[in-house]
Amino acid sequence: MKKSVRTRAATATALALAASAVLTACGGGDGASSDTKAANDSPGPKPVAVKNPLVATFDGGLYVLDGESLKPARTIELPGFNRVNPAGDASHVIVSTDSGFRVFNAAEQTFTGVEYKGAKPGHVVRHAGRTVLFTDGTGEVNVFDPEGLSGDKKPQGRTYTSAEPHHGVAIELGNGELLSTLGTEEKRTGALVLDKDDKEIKRNENCPGVHGEAAAKDEAVAVGCEDGVLIYKDGEFTKVDAPDDYGRIGNQAGSDASPVLLGDYKTDPDAELERPTRISLIDTRTAKLRLVDLGTSYSFRSLGRGPHGEALVLGTNGTLHVIDPETGKVEKKIPVVDDWQEPLDWQQPRPTLFVRDHTAYVSEPGKRKLHAVDIASGEKLTSVTLPKSTNELSGVITGH
Repeated sequence: MKKSVRTRAATATALALAASAVLTACGGGDGASSDTKAANDSPGPKPVAVKNPLVATFDGGLYVLDGESLKPARTIELPGFNRVNPAGDASHVIVSTDSGFRVFNAAEQTFTGVEYKGAKPGHVVRHAGRTVLFTDGTGEVNVFDPEGLSGDKKPQGRTYTSAEPHHGVAIELGNGELLSTLGTEEKRTGALVLDKDDKEIKRNENCPGVHGEAAAKDEAVAVGCEDGVLIYKDGEFTKVDAPDDYGRIGNQAGSDASPVLLGDYKTDPDAELERPTRISLIDTRTAKLRLVDLGTSYSFRSLGRGPHGEALVLGTNGTLHVIDPETGKVEKKIPVVDDWQEPLDWQQPRPTLFVRDHTAYVSEPGKRKLHAVDIASGEKLTSVTLPKSTNELSGVITGH
């Protein structure tokens, strides 16, 4: 089996970076606008060199930040609501705008000429040396090797189009199998698996409201359902039922160092915004689900995994919870930011967790701050105050 990009991201520690967890509306914002000229020709001094850059979005643009000092190196003007995910290599990130997915060279602090156009760009997934983009408005899936992003031309890759456009997600496994969700704009039902020649080999439609994905050790892949999760492993689907009739696990974080997946857990289908205090731990070896009450709520941007498979959850009490995925025990509570409350509008800023190697990066938009924390020691490494409050936070993949 090939090592995944998550594994390669920290070869010394088998880090699985899980920054792709997103809530129900995961594409570029409705009514957002992007300006290619403004994005590439922003006024200002020549970009300064940055080490392992981070990229944070704000209302109207992007900050490129040094991965160690956290100091902003360049501001990129980009109107509208934009999203950002790791591209899977040491130089690039994927920026989602209203026009589609755009490739941004964070090392050089400029957009490349590569764009995957399409309405409502959604999930970005990295696994097994491949990056997979799902465009909700068209149902198109694009798969490529992120190491091929160095030029201004699209890297060679695989394209698949879903039967119907929907808010979906896809992941390619090490053997070339492609798992992709099933659904329409009105209803999502499950997932199918295609072989490397795009022939359908498996299908399971016992996953209402399918949303999100995560990969665990030994390449067990799960997608979330409104009544549990659906695991695909060794060529077979297995349904893990939630203990409640409605037990939605829509956001997950996986690690190649752990067979246990971390998920959120919601039980009120009628809530305008449910603020859950329990998280789910799904053991892909036994297909068992454990619930852990943290005593504090969290948001869809709160989940991550540490370098040794630790489950990480940023609570609204301002604390980063470090959880043993095998036992469910909260082993460490690291105070990082002030108390906060998740806003009703999912596009509004809230403290956001991004994990890379041994460092947890946490934004604090209420104070325009960004913090870096050492996961092992709990020490706050550095903090910076930015000109504007940030929303999403991501970065390049290190360890190449």
